[in-house]
Amino acid sequence: MAASRIRVIDLETTGPRPPAHGVCEIGWQDVVQGADGRWIVNEERGQRLVHPGRPIPPVTMAIHHIIDADVADAPLWPQVAPSILRPEGGLLALAAHHAAFEQRFCTPALTGGAPWICTWKCALRLWPGSPSFSNQVLRYWRMPAGLDRALGLPAHRAMPDAYVTAHHLRDMLNQASVAQLLAWSAEPGLLPRVPAGAHRGRHWPELDLDALHRLAADRDEDVCFTARTELRRRGESGSVEPPPPPQGSLF
Repeated sequence: MAASRIRVIDLETTGPRPPAHGVCEIGWQDVVQGADGRWIVNEERGQRLVHPGRPIPPVTMAIHHIIDADVADAPLWPQVAPSILRPEGGLLALAAHHAAFEQRFCTPALTGGAPWICTWKCALRLWPGSPSFSNQVLRYWRMPAGLDRALGLPAHRAMPDAYVTAHHLRDMLNQASVAQLLAWSAEPGLLPRVPAGAHRGRHWPELDLDALHRLAADRDEDVCFTARTELRRRGESGSVEPPPPPQGSLF
C-alpha cells in the first residue's frame, strides 16, 4: 500500500501561523494506483474536529463556520494527527493545495518526514490556461470526472476540500510521474502570468528584459523564480540585479 497511496490533507485552523494558531479540523482523502497503473480517488476519506487550544477568532469562523462549541470536547492536535498523517500501511506521499500551509502544522515529527506534493504548484505547470489556481476555481474550470458535487460541499471545510483536491491530484498523477510532481512541489511556483503590479495578467514572454530583471529581484519567491526562469530561457542570467533607477535632479 505504501507504494501506491497518496493522502490528500486539508486543514481548517484558527489562523495561518503556529504556534500562535491551532488546527480545528483535519480532512483527508486517499488517491491510489490501480492494477492498470491508473490513479483513482478511492473511498478512504474522513474528517476530525480538533481542539485548537485557544478560541477561534470570528474572522476564521466566518470562513469555515466552525465555532468554539463545536470543538469544546474534541481531542488536541497531537492526539489526532499521528494516526491520520502516518496511517497503517504507510504512504508514498502527502499532498495538499498550497501544501506549504499544511506543512506548518503537519511537521516532520508528526508525518515521519513524508514528502509533500503541492497541487497548486503542479496545477501551474500542467494547466497554465486556468483563469485562477485556487482549489475551487480549478474544480469548476476543469470539472473533474467522477467528482460528486455533494461530497465536495461545503467549501472551506476540511474533508470536502480534500476530496476536491484529490480529484486534481488524480488527474495530475495520470499526466505526470510522482517524481515529477514532487520535483515541481520542491521548487517555488512557476506562474503562468504576472500576478500583480504594472504588468499584472501579462504572460512572461511578453515582458521586456528590464521588467524581467526587476521582477527577478521581487520579494515574492514565486515571482522571482518565474522571472529568473524566463531570463534563463532567453539565455540571460537569472541572477542579474535590476538596474538602478535614474538619479533625480537636485532642483
